[in-house]
Amino acid sequence: MNAISPEDASPAAVDPGRIVLLTTSHRVAPGLLSWPAWQALRTADRVLCADGAHPQLPYLREAGTAVEEASPDAEELLTACAGGRTVVVVATAGGEPALTDGLARLAGSGRVSMPELELLPASYDLPGARLLDLVQVMDRIRVECPWSSRQTHQGLAKYGIEEAYELVEAIEDGDRDELREELGDVLLQVVFHARIAEEDPDAPFSVDDVAGGIVAKLIHRHPHVFGDETASTPEEVKEHWLRTKAEEKHRASVTDGVPLGQPGLALAAKLASRVRTAELDVPLPKGEGLGYELLALAVRAEAEGVDPEAALRAAGRTYRDAIRETEGVDDGA
Repeated sequence: MNAISPEDASPAAVDPGRIVLLTTSHRVAPGLLSWPAWQALRTADRVLCADGAHPQLPYLREAGTAVEEASPDAEELLTACAGGRTVVVVATAGGEPALTDGLARLAGSGRVSMPELELLPASYDLPGARLLDLVQVMDRIRVECPWSSRQTHQGLAKYGIEEAYELVEAIEDGDRDELREELGDVLLQVVFHARIAEEDPDAPFSVDDVAGGIVAKLIHRHPHVFGDETASTPEEVKEHWLRTKAEEKHRASVTDGVPLGQPGLALAAKLASRVRTAELDVPLPKGEGLGYELLALAVRAEAEGVDPEAALRAAGRTYRDAIRETEGVDDGA
């Protein structure tokens, strides 16, 4: 862009003016600016933007704000502010590092009277805004990556299982950095599957449909938060959850919805939990072999409030450490 042309700048002007650097978030819909930002734009003597394709420009102009496409350097901007003028610079996506560095150098030189400089965030990211970045990145990868563009729900299924186990391991290890990373990997699986689902010719759905579904489910299953019911204990909350879930699913058996493909101890504990919650009297099947013994142990663990899978993993870790110690393996190396 060309430099701006100063308007009647008087070298003898006492008031050096004001510069407002207006920053916006690309994750917020264009035009949704803060009230201080609109005030600054409407009272400014000049509004400048170096990027003619900036997403805010059509909305600013529609609101009656005259925006000049210009990219002044620091000295030119000082001249434009001279005489008490206010100049608003609508920052580009990468900010304005060259301009701010130039202003800092001029201020440090001590040879010029500096205008008031204000950094004004015009819009803020709401919690969860970075999820929009993930959706956009996933869209591009799905189109342009030779591997990702060929993936299916079936082909990705094993990765979902692996990532879930790695998440559990990070939780059990207490490693916060690893936990954050593994949560991201699990989230990727959700977004990836949702992106694939958009392309289904018969029953497409998007990540928004996924999010909308879980939001509706959470609201319905928390009547003590979003409705008129009350719950003061975790047990009462669980009662609400199970009742509303039963209303939603219309299940014929307490075993409906229990995935049989999950690890054996987890399956046994889940079945035992369903039986106990439904207050059914179902004796354990009589049989010989380790399978029935493990079943009994899993049921006993569930009754005692112990996750048999977690308990066995903990024991397995201890066994692994004993093996490594016997081998003389130094874990601190």
